Amino acid sequence: MELFFHQIWLLVVALFLAFASLVFSVTDPNDLAIINELRKGLENPELLKWPENGGDPCGSPVWPHIVCTGSRIQQIQVMGLGLKGPLPQTLNKLSKLTNLGLQKNKFSGKLPTLKGLSELSFAYLDFNQFDTIPSDFFDGLVNLQVLALDGNPLNATTGWSLPKGLKDSAQLTNLTMMNCNLAGPLPEFLGVMSSLEVLLLSTNRISGPIPSTFKDAVLKMLWLNDQSGDGMSGPIDVVATMVSLTSLWLHGNKFSGKIPVEIGNLTSLKDLNVNTNELVGLIPDSLANMPLGNLDLNNNHFMGPVPKFKATNVSFKSNSFCQTKQGTTCAPEVMALLEFLDGVNYPSRLVESWSGNNPCDRHWWGISCDNMQKVSVINLPKSNLSGTLSPSIANLESVTRIYLGSNNLSGFVPSSWTKLKSLSVFDLSNNNISPPMPKFSTTLKLVLTGNPLLTSSPNPVPNNSTTPAISPSSSVPSSRSNGSSSVIVKPVERSREKKHSKSKIAIVVVPIAGFLLLVFLAIPVYIYACKKSKDKHQASTALVVHPRDPSDSDNVVKIAISNHTNASGSASIHSGESHMVEAGNLLISVQVLRNVTKNFSPENELGRGGFGVVYKGELDDGTQIAVKRMEAGIISNKALDEFRSEITVLSKVRHRHLVSLLGYSVEGSERILVYEYMPQGALSRHLFHWKKFKLEPLSLKKRLNIALDVARGMEYLHTLAHQSFIHRDLKSSNILLGDDFRAKVSDFGLVKLAPDGEKSVVTRLAGTFGYLAPEYAVTGKITTKADVFSFGVVLMELLTGMMALDEDRPEESQYLVSWFWNNKSSKEKLMAAVDPALDMKDEIFESISTVAELAGHCTAREPGQRPDMGHSVNVLSPLVEKWKPLEDDPEDYCGIDYSLPLNQMVKCWQESEGKDLSYVDLEDSKGSIPARPTGFADSFTSADGR
Repeated sequence: MELFFHQIWLLVVALFLAFASLVFSVTDPNDLAIINELRKGLENPELLKWPENGGDPCGSPVWPHIVCTGSRIQQIQVMGLGLKGPLPQTLNKLSKLTNLGLQKNKFSGKLPTLKGLSELSFAYLDFNQFDTIPSDFFDGLVNLQVLALDGNPLNATTGWSLPKGLKDSAQLTNLTMMNCNLAGPLPEFLGVMSSLEVLLLSTNRISGPIPSTFKDAVLKMLWLNDQSGDGMSGPIDVVATMVSLTSLWLHGNKFSGKIPVEIGNLTSLKDLNVNTNELVGLIPDSLANMPLGNLDLNNNHFMGPVPKFKATNVSFKSNSFCQTKQGTTCAPEVMALLEFLDGVNYPSRLVESWSGNNPCDRHWWGISCDNMQKVSVINLPKSNLSGTLSPSIANLESVTRIYLGSNNLSGFVPSSWTKLKSLSVFDLSNNNISPPMPKFSTTLKLVLTGNPLLTSSPNPVPNNSTTPAISPSSSVPSSRSNGSSSVIVKPVERSREKKHSKSKIAIVVVPIAGFLLLVFLAIPVYIYACKKSKDKHQASTALVVHPRDPSDSDNVVKIAISNHTNASGSASIHSGESHMVEAGNLLISVQVLRNVTKNFSPENELGRGGFGVVYKGELDDGTQIAVKRMEAGIISNKALDEFRSEITVLSKVRHRHLVSLLGYSVEGSERILVYEYMPQGALSRHLFHWKKFKLEPLSLKKRLNIALDVARGMEYLHTLAHQSFIHRDLKSSNILLGDDFRAKVSDFGLVKLAPDGEKSVVTRLAGTFGYLAPEYAVTGKITTKADVFSFGVVLMELLTGMMALDEDRPEESQYLVSWFWNNKSSKEKLMAAVDPALDMKDEIFESISTVAELAGHCTAREPGQRPDMGHSVNVLSPLVEKWKPLEDDPEDYCGIDYSLPLNQMVKCWQESEGKDLSYVDLEDSKGSIPARPTGFADSFTSADGR
């Protein structure tokens, strides 16, 4: 009996405990059910490391990748875990969800609707395998700030379009939907979303024009490139009103018309790509004068001269320019005809044939020349001309006949045309020309029939004008004819001078008044738009720091940064064990970096480049760091690959002559790298721009030290690290100097693992013109010998003070390598080639000759003839008086102790090297990248040259 009562007691206790577990569970039962459904649907749920037998996501211990507020799940962060399977269709029942990070997995099937998630601010669903999107997906997302759906095969057969429900997301700042089968016209409501700053819709099926609603939009980034099918079309004038733009990609479409002159108003624009469109006309001076970082004009129908661009990287191949070199003018007759073409709106037949710098050398459609090779006939009847007549034709003094009948010309005949003394026939029949007509010579046969405005005017035509007695077509010779046709003349009444005078006054006054009215209205609108843009801000999300060794999962200290800001706008920092995204060796909160850079203040800006902006930061104890921040929304695959590569390589290699990565941040759309700070910046500043920055020129001793430092750093990368790496972008702007002018190699975004043995790796061409090894530029195959070639070019720069490639130099010296090879053979030529900033004496010539010989060996045409970097170290070491080669110095290969706080970790590196630290000067890294030289494929873009 006692045993029976004991069993009953145990049963009661078990029931009580089960009931208590339900009653006292922290997590909301509905949220718990959805999370369990998510796990149940996965093929590999073990990757989540969630408890297998029940558990409480919001209880203790917390579940990985889940963040709760009280009993409600607030964030799910599973980026890049490789999870496979569908998502629960009840996901939108997690009503307190604010941040959903599912990117870079293998989720598949139908996307669950997000309808009604009114607190959701960040939704990252990009780079998965979702195949269907529900029509109500966007409904009720009133607090949405960032939405990413890139790289999902949504509705692959039919495509899909953005529903109007999205416009209720009034706080939306970043919308990225690249390569996800968006189809149809670009929705007009996107242009009036007042908070939208980043709109990336590349590689979809969008068609039609850019809507007029985009006028004055506050967008900073607009990517509409590479639409499949018909692509986007129409003019691009509206983009010239988006004065906040920093990056505009329109390439791979069918945009037409001219580049608007107002493009110069985009003073923040750094990156413009219109490659492979149907744009026409002259390049406006306003575009040529813009200090862009990248400008791609390839594969259009641009005409006239190539202006001297102020852009750092510019390409303009496969157009109809009259010249190939920047700043070279066209022949006067060519310019006269092209200005005429501009007035008549560039009909396609003329655009295709009017190229080159001599209309008499080539078969320009409708143009004939006399024996003196001067234009004599303009023969363009029925040529689809619309628009107005240009005064420029008056510059073609040899023209005898002009046939422009049966087009759609309007406006006035320029009075300057009366200066054409040789003109004998002028046919303007069947157009829409306006009176008054200028007074031509009485010997001219002027054909004006079929112009309604002229025939309805009381006295519009001079008394020498004629109308044909035969049909208009019979009086017009063929397009290639050099002959004239006789016509029968009929007088027309003369207009009164007073009426003409009034008409002219009206013509001048009305446009001016209209223009002034537009300016008056535009100024307050512009001020209001700027104020709205300035007032906008983006809330930060929570993030953590993992200062411990990530290989020890049981010894991870997490420091959480709260979403909630204090009165000053800075986030409060507190210790805790709230688990967030686990990524990499040292993940630093964005808020920490905001604090040390004074909220990324412009006064702390060190430089700008293709990746973004570099800021100087100062920790509480005065330690200085460099913070390299990707500009908001620049999240292309290429940029992310470089970001990951930088982290991957620098977390594996440590050497006194490789710049050290101290940490990074991946919060929301932010991508930030933190480096050591080097006060003297890039080597290129001291070689090419020392006068501009008021620096002292480098002495030979410093140059030799720098060369040896770089050689040792590259030797370590190639042969001494636990893996062998190829840098691919070694150049003077990627070599950074400390206060003692000791050098470190930086910028590891293009690094590749080196192949074993003699085999080469095939990769997409990347690097910088002037430094590229010839076999790599031609075949795309790369070995460590490509870095050796680049090092040889750096040696030449150190000796000569000349950039690797400079198209402003005389043609024979534009490419430094070939010029240096021609001058290193004799003492006299070599002495003359040495940088004038060096105090050249005979006693130092031996050292210079040795370095010159090494530079020649390193830049040998065949990679097999180039030495290893170890040989360069051996050659340079004896030249550096105080350098003592170190054997297996452990400090060369030591790693950062991630158990230390950031400021102590930086101090450790300072003490181990006894030096100040460095920053990556992005602006200077662009200084030695000229335009692409002749002969490189059009597919090798300025972006690849990064």
